[in-house]
Amino acid sequence: MSAVPMLAVTGLHGWYGKSHILQGIDLAVGDGELVALLGRNGVGKTTTMRAVAGILGRAEGEVRLAGEPVLGLPSHAIARRGLSLVPEHRGIFATLTVEENLTLAARRGSPWPVARIWELFPALAARRRTAGGKLSGGEQQMLAIGRALVTGPRLLLLDEPTEGLAPVIVDQLVAILGGLKATGLSILLVEQSLAVCTAVADRLAILDTGRIVWTGNGAALAAAEDVRARHLTLEHA
Repeated sequence: MSAVPMLAVTGLHGWYGKSHILQGIDLAVGDGELVALLGRNGVGKTTTMRAVAGILGRAEGEVRLAGEPVLGLPSHAIARRGLSLVPEHRGIFATLTVEENLTLAARRGSPWPVARIWELFPALAARRRTAGGKLSGGEQQMLAIGRALVTGPRLLLLDEPTEGLAPVIVDQLVAILGGLKATGLSILLVEQSLAVCTAVADRLAILDTGRIVWTGNGAALAAAEDVRARHLTLEHA
């Protein structure tokens, strides 16, 4: 693992209008590391993702991608530097086919060409000519991840990828995330399921009232009953 983290966030503040949501986030994702960000609804997890990706209206502090400062750059410039975000609501083009969604996003020289996405997601290959809006929820999530991968990211941000999905699909996504991590891809994951987080994450960080209040591995969190009771919800069971 490189001494320079793929993502380094220091003293990050963020606002929605006059609401001060992020109040000094310090967070790092190492090269090839998967870090899960947990916390109750409304504490700033998605806001953190948006600030890192350059799509939050107002943010202050420091965000570095592979050592290079990116806070304040437009989102497309951050994306060109190797960051890709899969938003909570997936954001696929409903009227375009699966293949069109992928080819539209694909970048020349990406280590994840469309042919590799077919191998990763055989279900998508079978439905390559189907409109994105006609896919199941699990297939749409696979397409959203595939579309992010074809851009060739060094850092992948995933916001609530298992939300609303059947357990069998969640299990498939857990296996896929483990496989992506094994390729050396750095991943920041926002996820409600503690079981998913502990299955795939190298480290977990808990966010509460706009700050990181706890970090550690899955075993440490399992032993920290007081931390779970104070900062997490039943959804994290």
